[in-house]
Amino acid sequence: MSLQTNITAALKEAMKAKDQVALESLRAIKSELLLAQTSGSDTAFTEADEIKLLQKLVKQRKDAAAIFIEQNRTDLAEPELAQAAIIEQFLPAQLSESEVEAVVKSIIAEGNFSGMAAMGQVMGLANAKLAGSADGKTISTIVKKLLTA
Repeated sequence: MSLQTNITAALKEAMKAKDQVALESLRAIKSELLLAQTSGSDTAFTEADEIKLLQKLVKQRKDAAAIFIEQNRTDLAEPELAQAAIIEQFLPAQLSESEVEAVVKSIIAEGNFSGMAAMGQVMGLANAKLAGSADGKTISTIVKKLLTA
């Protein structure tokens, strides 16, 4: 099933359950999908684009929650984290740090990369290979650690 179909089904369930947090999250996803699809570009909206969009929504919520926690506003941070958790349900399973590290090590070995000058090349290959299964910050941290070691 497509993401749009999954979202619509989940929206119906959330409405029946009267789950406001889920409703807000799902409506945000649906809204972003519609905006992206009707943005005027002639290219088709692919599954990779859907994953990027979902990752962006999760990141926005986690960033907002971090700011709220910094300002001692846990009452505002909790709904943001709850929405992020609901949106993450529609993302592919995330790899652990050790799995990401193994993939990055193989990329570095295959390309014979070394030093921080190769960071951009390694990041490009790693992001392409791990698209949707790991977030960019985790990948970046691991690439830096391996290239400086």
